[in-house]
Amino acid sequence: MTSRTAAPFGRALCAMITPFTADGALDLDGACRLADHLVSRGCDGLVLSGTTGESPTVSDAEKAALVRAVADTVGDRATVVAGVGSNDTRHAVEQARGAEKAGADGLLVLTPSYSLPPQDAVEAHFRTVADSSGLPVLLYDIPGRTGTRIATETVLRLADHPRVVGVKDCAYDMLGSQKVISRTELAYYAGCDEFNLALYAVGGAGCVSTVANVLPGRPREIFDAFDAGDTEGARRAQLAATPLIEAMMASGLPGAVTAKAVLGALGLPSGPVRAPLLPAGRGATDGLLAAYEAARGAAVPAAVPATG
Repeated sequence: MTSRTAAPFGRALCAMITPFTADGALDLDGACRLADHLVSRGCDGLVLSGTTGESPTVSDAEKAALVRAVADTVGDRATVVAGVGSNDTRHAVEQARGAEKAGADGLLVLTPSYSLPPQDAVEAHFRTVADSSGLPVLLYDIPGRTGTRIATETVLRLADHPRVVGVKDCAYDMLGSQKVISRTELAYYAGCDEFNLALYAVGGAGCVSTVANVLPGRPREIFDAFDAGDTEGARRAQLAATPLIEAMMASGLPGAVTAKAVLGALGLPSGPVRAPLLPAGRGATDGLLAAYEAARGAAVPAAVPATG
């Protein structure tokens, strides 16, 4: 292996929220404006209809329309990865084909939920979805939401599939991640913002960041500093974001709720969340904004301008 696995979708990806209008309809104009904002401020790619994009409450038709509109907006400035998630493999295949037709550059494929499939069934699910389109696939390992882990040995077997190119890692298992990184060419993307630098330092490809919705330039600052040999600068940039990461991701509120609270307060496209989620209260929003302002103003590597 080389010292760093290639990043097929770029290094700094944002798990973009799905903007809605005040009455809860899909806001395609807002999505395009937000996508342009994020890309112009440092995001290499956008992941649509993932966890932060409220995928369980976004219809297949809305997901396809979102991919089409955002892909047209960002063009070749950034990659567009479409979330594909269902506890029904046939439905996941339909979503994958719809995303490909709409213009996605890749797929983020979620482990089936609720059914608690054993590992041979998990592997079969991913192979079936990967076979259904010509798009490269990121495996989405987030057992805290799906109830099922993609076991390390399963990931190692799936690495032989020509369209399985990487993993969005939300499993909180650094040992397992390092085992796969050391034995395959799979691109590992940190899916938990607190691990952005740690995973990158051991050969990860980058991140799929929820916090990048409100601080879009920070992941690139971290990775640029590390790549330049400025490990102290990378450390400072990561730690400067820690209070915001905690406020957005460890406060008891989902990332979709916290990201939309900050974006709304900043006057950027967001809109309400869809039920069963509820919006952040005033007190929570005030705390999020305080953390945002602190992270935005914190010192970062001198060679890279701070962005917000």
